[in-house]
Amino acid sequence: MSQSMDLKEAEKKVFRTVYNDGLWDVLLGCFFLMFAFAPYLSTIMGDFWSSAVFLPLWGLVYLAIRLTREYVIAPRMGVVDFGEKRKRRLKKFSAVLMVFNFVVLILGIIAAFTSGRVSGSLYPYLLGAFFLIAFSLAAHVLDIIRLYFYGLLSGFVPVVGEWLYVNAGFSHHGYPVVFGTTAGIMILVGVVLFLRLLIQHPGKPPETSLEEDIHA
Repeated sequence: MSQSMDLKEAEKKVFRTVYNDGLWDVLLGCFFLMFAFAPYLSTIMGDFWSSAVFLPLWGLVYLAIRLTREYVIAPRMGVVDFGEKRKRRLKKFSAVLMVFNFVVLILGIIAAFTSGRVSGSLYPYLLGAFFLIAFSLAAHVLDIIRLYFYGLLSGFVPVVGEWLYVNAGFSHHGYPVVFGTTAGIMILVGVVLFLRLLIQHPGKPPETSLEEDIHA
């Protein structure tokens, strides 16, 4: 039993190390940049295309992350083959991410078609609650604590933006300011983690295999 627990803790530690390179933080930050810039584009391109135009950007960022992980991270950290339990967690996270993007798209469509018929004051709270739940689920599945912080941060962002819009006269419901700040924080955290990893792991370790054999 003790050996199983030690292996489980070792696997968790290695997973956190491998996925603590900050690259996904940068990707999340780029995603939130959409909410900062899209309001300026919506008057020209419409609500749908002002968001859809960012899809190529996400694709390029994702490609850059994959290449960086393959050619920069892997030579320093080695290649880790996780056990089935951790692989299932990653599959769950992929499913959560897919649902997240789908729901955001649906909410955008609903907001566009119900504009003027549903109280606009309700949207910030719904969007904030959705961010909070999505990040909390991701934090639980991946066992990455800072995602809870991102959940709290992004959960308050739409509400704060609406407050700035109503009380301080900020344009576009305050989204360029609050989402731009949030994106900047995420990208900054990602860059710091990435640079720290490069400094701490300058060498080229051999390939590593970490298989789980833990029974519930």
